[in-house]
Amino acid sequence: MARTSNAQPASPAIPVNELLEIADYITKLKRGIAGLRAQELTRDRIPMAHDELGSVVAATASATNRIMEAAEAMLAVEAKTLDEYRTKVEAHIGDIFEACTFQDITGQRISKVVEALGQLEKRLSQFSTVVNVRDGEAEHDPEEARRKARAEKLMLNGPQLKGPETPQDAIDALFS
Repeated sequence: MARTSNAQPASPAIPVNELLEIADYITKLKRGIAGLRAQELTRDRIPMAHDELGSVVAATASATNRIMEAAEAMLAVEAKTLDEYRTKVEAHIGDIFEACTFQDITGQRISKVVEALGQLEKRLSQFSTVVNVRDGEAEHDPEEARRKARAEKLMLNGPQLKGPETPQDAIDALFS
């Protein structure tokens, strides 16, 4: 009867120092992932930012409508005397001032969103440091690149932050 061997084929030995480096990297990676606190971001901060921005949009639209209505009402004011006219217009101006108070609340809401985005940016930056990701090293999303190129071509860049403004003549030329 032939005897079979239970011996495993010898695998190439990995140097201990390489195994220690891998283990250390995995430990750093785990700490980095824990530091992201992803569940808190997805459960609390990102939904809060979404809700706050939605409220800003609603408050801005509401205030704009109130201001427009007051301005239209001022244009339609009919009065027999200057004092009567002035009284009616001043009432509408009060409505406009009241509608403009949205700015303070929207400023507070946007500050919350900016703080949440700052936390996200900080955590992602710390994570990329832990895993040694350098600028330009990560792969670029081809779909994002196509979207940016299309927006640039169609001039769909939205309001610009600080920078050169487009002259009114150039804007008028687009619509000619």
